[in-house]
Amino acid sequence: MIDGRFASNLPAELLIDRASIARRIDELGAELAGLFADEEPPVLVGVLKGSAMFLADLIRAMDIDVAVDFMSISSYSQSGVVRIVKDLDEDVRGRDVVVVEDIVDTGLTLNYLRKTLSQREPDSLRAVTLLDKTARRIIPVPLEFSAFEIPDVFVVGYGLDFQGLYRNVADILAVRDLARLANDPRLMVAQLFGLKSG
Repeated sequence: MIDGRFASNLPAELLIDRASIARRIDELGAELAGLFADEEPPVLVGVLKGSAMFLADLIRAMDIDVAVDFMSISSYSQSGVVRIVKDLDEDVRGRDVVVVEDIVDTGLTLNYLRKTLSQREPDSLRAVTLLDKTARRIIPVPLEFSAFEIPDVFVVGYGLDFQGLYRNVADILAVRDLARLANDPRLMVAQLFGLKSG
């Protein structure tokens, strides 16, 4: 567990532990499996890179056959422009599609994805997110499934990163001192991964 390695001098604190994540994903997996039990395998679309861990655990929690595909997008928050960097390989026309996100905050990215995928005429389109940060929502966007609602804090772990670091921390951490972490992005690496500094 992270608690033994998690010192009070770090600029982050435990927000959601790995056991809670596992329990909630099992629940979501069962719910999704029940929804599509008598249907053609749904296409779960992971939004890279942050959703990779969530998607992997979610499909393992579903006791039905599923198809998996990926999209990668680049968003520019100041201009609000979103573009597709990696598109789907699958044709989703007439298929049940579930967009799998790591976090939904402003809603801009998910709104763009929903509009884009809707134009491809899927039979159904739903979205599931690991984290729902409703306090940052700019536009309302349909979100059928959510594992956890979180406050307006910056988070890392379980797929979410800071400058490419901390994705493989098994828990979700709330970064309370982002300026300190920005000054030294590797600040938490040694303690979180049990490494000796220096």
